[in-house]
Amino acid sequence: MPLKKTTIPSVSRRNFMKQAGLAAAAFTIVPRHVLGGVGYKAPSDKIYVAGIGAGGKGEGDIAQFAKSGKAEIAFLCDVDDRRAAKSVAAFPKAKYYKDYRIMLEKEHKSIDAVSVSTPDHNHAVQAMAAMQLGKHVYVQKPLTHDIFEARALTEAAKKYKVVTQMGNQGSSGDGVRQLMEWYNAGTIGDVHTVYCWTNRPVWPQGIAWSENKAQVPKELDWDLWLGTAPYKDFVDKLVPFNWRGWWDYGTGALGDMGCHIVEPPFRVLGLKYPTDVTASVGSVYVDEFKRGYFPDSCPPSSYVILTFPGQNGKSDIKMHWMDGGIQPPRPEELGPNETMGDGGNGVIFIGTKGKMMCGTYGMYPGLLPTSKNNEVKIAQTIKRVPNGAEGHYAQWVEACLAGYGKMEVSSPFEIAGPLTETVLMGNLAIRSHDVRYPKKDKPDQFDYPGRNIKLLWDGANMKVTNFDDANQFVKREYRNGWKLS
Repeated sequence: MPLKKTTIPSVSRRNFMKQAGLAAAAFTIVPRHVLGGVGYKAPSDKIYVAGIGAGGKGEGDIAQFAKSGKAEIAFLCDVDDRRAAKSVAAFPKAKYYKDYRIMLEKEHKSIDAVSVSTPDHNHAVQAMAAMQLGKHVYVQKPLTHDIFEARALTEAAKKYKVVTQMGNQGSSGDGVRQLMEWYNAGTIGDVHTVYCWTNRPVWPQGIAWSENKAQVPKELDWDLWLGTAPYKDFVDKLVPFNWRGWWDYGTGALGDMGCHIVEPPFRVLGLKYPTDVTASVGSVYVDEFKRGYFPDSCPPSSYVILTFPGQNGKSDIKMHWMDGGIQPPRPEELGPNETMGDGGNGVIFIGTKGKMMCGTYGMYPGLLPTSKNNEVKIAQTIKRVPNGAEGHYAQWVEACLAGYGKMEVSSPFEIAGPLTETVLMGNLAIRSHDVRYPKKDKPDQFDYPGRNIKLLWDGANMKVTNFDDANQFVKREYRNGWKLS
C-alpha cells in the first residue's frame, strides 16, 4: 500500500543562507562531503558525527559509532550537563552544545551525520532538522512519538536522500534472519497468529502527575528538555528515565519495547499497515472502591490485538501485544522447564504446520518443540550483518560513507517508519480507551465510547474511520515555537 504524501516542511532560503553563513564563520572541521561532494571518500574515510542526546542510551550509541573506527565524534549536544559528562570526557575534542538548533545552525557544514537519542517527543523535530540540512540520521526507537511524525520522517528520508537507521539493533541480528529462513522455507506453514509480550514497564505508570514542584537542577535546561511538549513545572524523578510513562513525552511499554519485539514478525511476515485494532488496559485504584482515571499517564498494563490483511489469498494475521506482566498461553510444545521467549519478553509465531519462537531483538530463535532445532536443516539464504546486532551501528556508518542508495541498512526509515506506525497504532487504541464524556442525565458519571469497539484503520490516510475521537492521537499539537521543520 503506497504511503500517503504529507506536507514536508522546508527551511526557507533566507534562513538557510543565514545558517550557512554562520556555519562558514564557525567552520573548523572539514567533513568528507565538503571535500569532494556526493560519493567522495576522504583520505581518512571517516564521517563527522553530531550526537543529539549524549547521555544514557546516547552515550552508548556514540561510543559504538566511534568503535567502528570510521566515525569522528565531532559535536555533542545535551540539555543536561550531568548526563553528558561521560561523553564529554570520552570525546574531549568534540564541541559541546545544549541546544541542537544552535548546533545545527552554526556547525552544519562541519557535520556529515547526526545521531538522535533523546526522549521520544523530540525525536521527529530533531531528525527532520538534520535531514533538511542533508545529514544522514540515526534515530533511537521508537522512531517518533506520533504516527504522523513517523510518516513525515519516512517521506523526508527519501526526499532529502539521506542514509537513515532506527536504533532497533535486533534488526541487524542473526536471529531474525534465521526466523525468516525457516518461514520462507515453509517450515511452519502460513502464520495466522503472533503473540508479542514484554515485562515492561519498569517505571511508574497509571499514576497522577506529582503536585510537588521541584527545583530545576542547574545543569538541566528544562525548557529545552520539554521541547515540543506542553509546558509543565519541573517535578522530581521525571528525568532521566521515568518520562517514559507519560504521554506528553513517552510512548509507554509498547513504544519502548515494540520496535524490538514487533520487528521480527513485521519483517518475517512482510507486514504492512494493520486494518483494525482493539485494546484493553489494566485498571488502577485511588482507593479500594474507586478506579483511578489518569489519561496523562500510560496504563500499568495493556493488551492490544492488531489485524493485518493476508497476502496472496492467505488468511489475515492477528498480532497480540501484551505488557505489564501479561503473557500469552504457554505453548503445549514447550517443555515444563524450558524458557518461553527470553524469560521476560518474546514472540511466538503460530502457523498452519508448526510454531517458532524468539526473545527480544529476535534473539534465541527456535522451532517448537525445541527438538526440531536439531532435526530441521535449512540452508542459509540471507546474508548476515557483520557482528550481528552490535554491527547495526557500524553498518550505518559504512552506509553513510558509501552514500545514499549505495548500501543496504537493516532499519532504514522506509522500514522503520511503517513499523513505528504499527507500534503507535497500538498506543492510539490504548489512549482511545480513556476518551470519556459526561452522561447527559448523570454528569458525575461518564461514558467511554472508545472502549469495547474495534477501531478500523485507513493506513494510507492515517485515519480511524469509525471513531473520530481516536484521530486526535495520530498527530499532536506542538508547544508554541516548535514545529516539524
